[in-house]
Amino acid sequence: MSIDERGFQFFAQQITNPDDLPAALPLAISEMVAGNIGREKEARKDHPRTCQPGRCISLQGEEMDSERNRVCPVELANSLDNRIRRWLQNPQKILAPYIREGMTVLDIGCGPGFFSVEIAKRVGKSGRVISADLQSGMLEKLRNKIKGTELEDRIKLVKCDKDKVNVVDKVDLILAFFMVHEVPDKGAFFLELKNILNENGLFLLIEPKLFHVSEKAFRETTVLAEGAGFKIYQGPKLPFSWSAVLRNA
Repeated sequence: MSIDERGFQFFAQQITNPDDLPAALPLAISEMVAGNIGREKEARKDHPRTCQPGRCISLQGEEMDSERNRVCPVELANSLDNRIRRWLQNPQKILAPYIREGMTVLDIGCGPGFFSVEIAKRVGKSGRVISADLQSGMLEKLRNKIKGTELEDRIKLVKCDKDKVNVVDKVDLILAFFMVHEVPDKGAFFLELKNILNENGLFLLIEPKLFHVSEKAFRETTVLAEGAGFKIYQGPKLPFSWSAVLRNA
C-alpha cells in the first residue's frame, strides 16, 4: 500500500459519522499533499492514546503542533509526488503562465522534483532549472528520476544549508511551493533570494492553508517579503493554498 493510500485509510478511521466524510476529505487531501498524515500515523502508532488528527500530544504532555513547520522527511517523499497531488496541483496548469523557453528557474525546496521535472520540460534545451533542497535524500530521488533522460543536463541540483540557499546564479523565476513556512529566518531567506532574482523576474510564493499556515501567518510572511524589497501581487487561485507573486521593487 502506498503512502497516500495509507494516509487516506488512517484519516478515514478517524471519521465516526459517515456524513462527516465529504467535509473531511479536503482536509485529508491537504494533509496528504503536505506529507503530514504519514507523520501523524507514525506518531499515533507510538502513542495510540495521545494523538489525534491535527494535534498530537506526547506522553510527556508536550504539544507537537510545531511538527507542522518541520521539513517533510525523505521517507515520505512519495506523498509529495503522486496521482492525487497531480490532480489537485497540476504542474502544467500552475506553471504555464509563468515559464517560457530559455528561462532559468529556481525550484527552492524541490523535494523529489514534483515541479522541477515539468519546469525542465518547459524551459527547453536552452533553459535551466536549479533544484535546491535541504535534504540530500530528496535530491538523490530527483537525480534518479532524471538519470539517463534529456532532462539530466537541464537540472542542476543544489544542497541548501539551514540558513542559506547556496544559489548564486541569477534566475528569471523562483518557485517556493509549500516550503516557506519551514524556514526559520524568513527575512534573511527573502533577502538572499532577492539578490539572485533578475530585475524583471518573478517569485511565485505558495503556502498551504488549513493546519499549516493561517491567513494571518501568510500575511506576516508577505510583510517580511516586502521588507526584503519585494512588491506583492495576487497569485494564482489554487485549492487549499495561499499564493502571491513577488516582484523586485
